[in-house]
This record gives sequence, C-alpha cells and structure tokens, in this order.
Amino acid sequence: MSRVPATATALPVQPDTPASTRAVAIAVAAAAVSMAMVFAPAPEGLPEAGKRVIAVAVLVIALWCTEVVPAALTSLILVVALVLTGAVPGFAQALVGFADPVAYFLIGVLTIGLAVSHSGLAERVAHFFLHRSRGSAHSLFIQLLLAFPLMTLLLPSATTRTSILVHVYEEALQLGEVPKRHPLSRAIMMALNSINRLASTIILTGGISPIVAAALIGGIDWSRWLLLMSVPYLALLAIGSLLIWLQYRSGFGMTLKQASAAERQPLTSLERRTLAITAGASLLWLTDSLHHLHPVAPALIAWILLLSPRIGVLTWGDFERRIGWGNFFVIASSLSLARALIDSGASGWIAGLIAGAVPQFSGQPVLVIVILMAASVPVRVLIPNITGFLATTIPIAMSIGTATGVNPVVCGLAVMIAGDAVLYYPAQSASSLAVYERGYLTAPEIFRFGVYMTLVAFLVVVLVALPYWNAVGEPLRV
Repeated sequence: MSRVPATATALPVQPDTPASTRAVAIAVAAAAVSMAMVFAPAPEGLPEAGKRVIAVAVLVIALWCTEVVPAALTSLILVVALVLTGAVPGFAQALVGFADPVAYFLIGVLTIGLAVSHSGLAERVAHFFLHRSRGSAHSLFIQLLLAFPLMTLLLPSATTRTSILVHVYEEALQLGEVPKRHPLSRAIMMALNSINRLASTIILTGGISPIVAAALIGGIDWSRWLLLMSVPYLALLAIGSLLIWLQYRSGFGMTLKQASAAERQPLTSLERRTLAITAGASLLWLTDSLHHLHPVAPALIAWILLLSPRIGVLTWGDFERRIGWGNFFVIASSLSLARALIDSGASGWIAGLIAGAVPQFSGQPVLVIVILMAASVPVRVLIPNITGFLATTIPIAMSIGTATGVNPVVCGLAVMIAGDAVLYYPAQSASSLAVYERGYLTAPEIFRFGVYMTLVAFLVVVLVALPYWNAVGEPLRV
C-alpha cells in the first residue's frame, strides 16, 4: 500500500477567506450590543460580573458563528475581553480553561487520528469502504451511519471516533475523486460533526454528557440509562441522518470512482503499532469503572506512546506541523467562558428566569416539558461547554418538575436531550472541532443544522421519549 508523504497530507486549516458582508454586519452588530451591555445597568438579580460575562459571550459567539476572524483568534479575543471588561478578576481566571483536562484530551485523541492517517490505516480502511460501496454515494453514506453505533461499543468517546473516521472518510472522498465542497463531502462531514456524537450518549460510559447528566439526576445505573436513552437517541440518529440526506441530496447522484479490490497485504509495522496503542487506550476507556482513571489519562498515554521513538509512529515534527493547534485554543477558551458564566452567577440568573416562567403551567405537564426545553436553548447557545449547560439546567429543571408535579427525572432527561442533540458552533464540541478544521463545513452551515436539530429534539422528546419513558417505568406525572 503506497504511502503519501507527510507534507502532502498535512491537516488543512480552515481557510481565511474573506467574510461576507452579512457576516461582517452581524459581527459588528454583536460587538455593538456587547459594548452596550457592558455599560448598561445590570438587570435585577444579575451580578455586575455576570452581565459582563454575558456581554463577552454575545461577542465571541457571533464571531465563532460568522467566521469573520479565524476561530482560534476569536479564542484569544475572548480571553482578553474577559479581563478588560472586568468579567473576571484577572488572567488567571480567564485562562482557567487552558488547565482543564478536556483540552488535553482533545489533543490526545487528535493525535490518535493523525497516527491512523500517517500509518496507512486510514487509506487501507478507505479502500475497503470504497470497494464495498461499488461507486454508490448512498452506500458510502449508509456505511458511515452504521459505523456510529457499532464503533461506540469499541470507542465510547465520540471525539476519538470522529478523529479516526474523519481521516478514513477524507481518504475515501479523495480516492473517489469527490471535491471538498461537493454536497456529498459536506453530507459525510456533517454526519461526523453532528450525528456521530449522539451514538455515544446511548451508553452511560459513552462520554461526558451521559456521565454528568446521570450524576446530576441520580439513581440511574448503566443498564437503566441504556434502557431510557436507546430509543430516543436512535430516533435522533435516524431523523438527523435523514435531514442531512435531504439537505445535501443533490450530491448523492454522483458516481464515485471505484476502488479496485485491494490485495490482502499484511499490516505494516506502523499499522500494527497504531492499532495496538489505540486498542490499549480504548480498553482503558471501556474499563474505567475498574481503575477509575480520568478519561484524559488513556488519551495522554496514547499521545506519549505514539510520539515515542521506536514505539510510536509519529515524530514530534509531524505532530507539531499537523495537529491543528487552533482546536486547543478554541476548546480551552470555551471552557474558560463556561466557568466564568457559572462563577459570575450569569448561568444561575438565566436558569432563574426559566424557573419563574414554568410553575403556572403545572396542570399541563407536556407544556412544562416543552417550556423547559425551549428555555434551555439560549442557555445552550451561551454556554459552549456541555458540562456547564447540564450543571446549570438539570437541577433547575428537576426542581421545577417537583414543584409542578412533573416527574423530575423526565424533566432532567428532557433538557439534557435538548442540549446534547444540538451544536450551534464548533466550539461547543471537541469532536466538532476535529471535523471543522478540515475545511469541509462552514460555521453558518453548522449553525443552521443546529437549528434544525433543535426542532428535531423537541419532536423526539414529545412524540417518542415521553410515551416510551412512560412504558418503561418513568411516567410524566408523579
């Protein structure tokens, strides 16, 4: 199997193309609103620091969504703006996200994906998928969708799966001679960006969302979580996949250049080492209930091994040139923003607005659920980190459920789905950043699909989850 030189396969950076007039206008308007908020008096109950954090959030979210400046540059603007506006006491607080393990988890799993590409594994698997698709774009897309739930059992982390699959399918698209901005390329990358994550939440050990949500709700073990989440999340996967097909259907009429059946060559030394290290990390993630290691530990161990002489498959120079450091800045700064929103009291104030609007509808439990989900949308937009979102909304939702006679477990699960099913901009997910940096998708595309998935999440909760949960022992009323 031929190898492509490392310099030819360097990870592409999101191109710094000129922003559209509309995007610039939106960013300027957001900057004006942000500045006005800084100098305006704080609303009743909102601390001054909280008001200033929200003002900064309005600015940086607009910049992330419009791509007026590169995403990593927006991250630096965020850090400086938090300090200059007085939203946080100093740079130590503004940089707190850079000390968070999640940022280093991201770099670790991106290194795994880079090794899969560099070793030749991505090319080998891409040849297999292309040959099996027999030139059919639909077949290639369906193979990808079926891989999500199956790979979840081996690689629970959506970020790890995405970091590997994005290299595999980028190779497949290049071998099939599909242009980068072709609708088929964008459909495959949108599925990796927005749908792949949902497979992880089906299992309790699948990622940070289910772990944090189950801990906040309480009393849900592994098997109970699987029972409660399998049907709603499979519905989200199916409908989300259909939406992607509808949005990019013009690309599915393309006939791919078929790959010839690859000769069954033995795995190379690089491929064997990459497989062994990746399998070892996966085993540690799957057995975390036994050793209780933080998820970042296997990622860091894999990162070290993959760069170690004689053991790994990458040199430090390969890593430095090709890892996509912008991802680190975006995820770290978004964690700083999430912490500032919580510490300043801004997220608690937003949650309080939600709490004040719901009790009057206590006689209509379905309406209570819908209002909770609708009110969680602006919280999800403002808080990029899913942990911050869940920590803010789930306790409030469960308290409202208790006050209105609605099952608090159902309330907690409903707002979790409303937040976990959507991405409005790449900084909200490490797995999304792994796709976004490849240059196939734009931030406005991701935002539009996030709006579509918001509506899908509402429909799935009301029409699928509530009846299903009632059937398995979690009725709407208590």
